[in-house]
Amino acid sequence: MQTQTSAIDEAYKFIKIVPNPDGSHTRSHFFPSVPPTPQLIDADSPSKKQLALSKDIPLNNSNITFLRLFRPANHTHKLPVIIDFHGGGFVVFSAASAPFHEMCSHASAFAPALIISVEYRLAPEHRLPAAYDDAMEAIMWVRDQAKEVDGCDTLMKELADYSKVYVMGTSAGGNIAYHAGLRALDADISPVQIKGLILNQPFFGGVQRTLSEERLSHNPALPLNVSDLLWLLSLPLGTDRDHEYSNPLVACNPKIKGLPRCLIRGFEGDPLVDRIKGLVKMLNASGVQVVAKIEDGGLHGADTGDESKLQELCLQIKGFIYSS
Repeated sequence: MQTQTSAIDEAYKFIKIVPNPDGSHTRSHFFPSVPPTPQLIDADSPSKKQLALSKDIPLNNSNITFLRLFRPANHTHKLPVIIDFHGGGFVVFSAASAPFHEMCSHASAFAPALIISVEYRLAPEHRLPAAYDDAMEAIMWVRDQAKEVDGCDTLMKELADYSKVYVMGTSAGGNIAYHAGLRALDADISPVQIKGLILNQPFFGGVQRTLSEERLSHNPALPLNVSDLLWLLSLPLGTDRDHEYSNPLVACNPKIKGLPRCLIRGFEGDPLVDRIKGLVKMLNASGVQVVAKIEDGGLHGADTGDESKLQELCLQIKGFIYSS
């Protein structure tokens, strides 16, 4: 029988991080980082056609956070704005990680939309709610762009439609998008109007195991011991997986009734699927309009390695943000 210590050791190896004596962690390059592409690059084949332009903008120099702004390669009219948060269990990856860069490039081109991918602080060096704080800072940056506080980025001034702003995230990023949506209800973000949340396989947990977690405990994409380690590293010290950051189903936050429309995506092959279904049920019961896309098969993070799943996601985003 596997001991708790060996399960944790295996989980560390799975996500390719090593704890250091000072509490920091050394992260290996699970995915390569890619630079922004501010200009069109000639491609030697149609399959390598550049879909979007991108550039990095500092958010908070003290926290070493930034925004990667994506725009479709050939659009000059006003576009919806999507504020996006990458996955990685709050512990690994970056807005510059290749799969998330590619996901934003595709979504920007096919929606079409301006996408702002947020480089937020990672746990355990910066435990939750640090990522939520960075998320709100990104939303307030968009508000300041709309109000032209201390000037305005030329691309935002030219293309951003601040009456159609969406908050999106994948996995842990979906968790961040959910909590950012709740926080924004208490903030003065005018003239920005958040019209919807897009939660792609959002990462939630809980002390009591769900049937899908038990059934898929050894799945190759997000084994249960890895999920447990990610929560151990990211939640506030002294708390467990029933903390509100992890488990919104323990005590329904009365503020959720004020949330905008939600697109929530999940896969039956993802151990998180029962928690995702529970979130859909809770939001529906609170009067929130939910578009639920729970599909057969599919692993957690399927969009990062399956071109067809990525195309499905882009079509769902387009349908959601351009529907009345």
